[in-house]
Amino acid sequence: MTDPQIAILMLVLFIAIVLLGFPIAFTLIAMGLGFGYYAYAMPDQMDNILNNRIFDLFVQNTFSVMSNDVLVAVPLFLFMGYVVERANIVDRLFFSIQIATRHVPGSMAVAALATCAVFATATGIVGAVVTLMGMLALPAMLKAGYEKKLATGVICAGGTLGILIPPSIMLIVYAAIAQVSPVRLYAAALFPGIMLASMYMVYVIGRATFNPALAPKPREEEVPSLGKVIWQLVTSFLPLFALILGVLGSILAGIATPAEAAGVGSFGGLLLAALYRALTWQRLKEAVFLTARTSAMVCWLFIGSWTFASVFSYLGGHGLIEEWVLDMEVGRVGFLILAQLIIFLLGWPLEWSEIIIIFVPIFLPMLDTFGVDPLFFGVLVALNLQTSFLTPPMAMSAYYLKGVAPSHVQLIEIFRGIMPYLAIVILAMAMMYLFPEIALWLPEYLFG
Repeated sequence: MTDPQIAILMLVLFIAIVLLGFPIAFTLIAMGLGFGYYAYAMPDQMDNILNNRIFDLFVQNTFSVMSNDVLVAVPLFLFMGYVVERANIVDRLFFSIQIATRHVPGSMAVAALATCAVFATATGIVGAVVTLMGMLALPAMLKAGYEKKLATGVICAGGTLGILIPPSIMLIVYAAIAQVSPVRLYAAALFPGIMLASMYMVYVIGRATFNPALAPKPREEEVPSLGKVIWQLVTSFLPLFALILGVLGSILAGIATPAEAAGVGSFGGLLLAALYRALTWQRLKEAVFLTARTSAMVCWLFIGSWTFASVFSYLGGHGLIEEWVLDMEVGRVGFLILAQLIIFLLGWPLEWSEIIIIFVPIFLPMLDTFGVDPLFFGVLVALNLQTSFLTPPMAMSAYYLKGVAPSHVQLIEIFRGIMPYLAIVILAMAMMYLFPEIALWLPEYLFG
């Protein structure tokens, strides 16, 4: 076999092993070291089995990841999110938005989407948002008579907004891989994230308007007084909004880097938890533990992916795929559609982490050839990766929700409920193709 053929074999074996359930990060490391041992073989290999440059590459990649300034923001944003999650703010936020929008068709579903969007902005952790909203909003909607498919679909789709809406962990990972400014990337993703959340809400309101039985309106006796509604909004929405505005605003205004803003956000999350009297030693320990565990996972994913990608490229894998794409003579639009179609199909068996770390770097060297802005491509990828959480059979948001849903809610009902939102994501991507300014206008306006 030629070296490029071995590189393709390496890629196919990786996908097969991951589908069998092996840990992604350590699979990447094992594949990178194993095939790298062959790729970087030295003349005196048989005399000293450790005399191979793949071990030097692995150590160098480990040092590079641990000293990467962009990735410093990851544990800080994670800590902010986990602290906010355990501060019992979300239940107050959902209740206040639900009451404030009670005259809107499908008000509880709209409130769930709005809460997911705000909470996703504060955390960026899909599993946390879906799980918490599944415990909080799903029973309330089912008790109010909402259709199961509508209620479950809203939570699954709303929970994935954390991939797209800043401060998304995925955007930080993409910025580090693509070597682009995370600040500009955050600015580029802001309007598409708001647009997608708004499209979800328009769909829910439209369905509830034409078929009110799907989402019954609350009875007037269940609605508290106006003063209580205002008080709920002031005490739940405004503090969290101030935290989000402070973090994102300082980043987009150029006052602070993402890492600096995340550090301030962590202290702000602790302050909110203290104000709500939810800051206990046990919850603080849980937040620190979860932050350390998730940060370690991200770091090892980077180390494994960079080692894997280095070996794959050295064997000629990237060159082979690039040659294949260029030979198709698809043009700029055709390249974008082809790349996003491949990422969409990969979303069926794989999660966003494997896709963004392994497969997106294959397309990055071709962006200059086709004249594609890496910021625009990154936002398209983030928009597309919503599908990795919404596409059966590996729709992780559905499994997160099923884990906390009442027993009478079947997994197939959740799958059916998320299908319309999958179509909305595809529609949003089409709008991005037609109007790239949705993503590119804000970073151009702010930073030139």
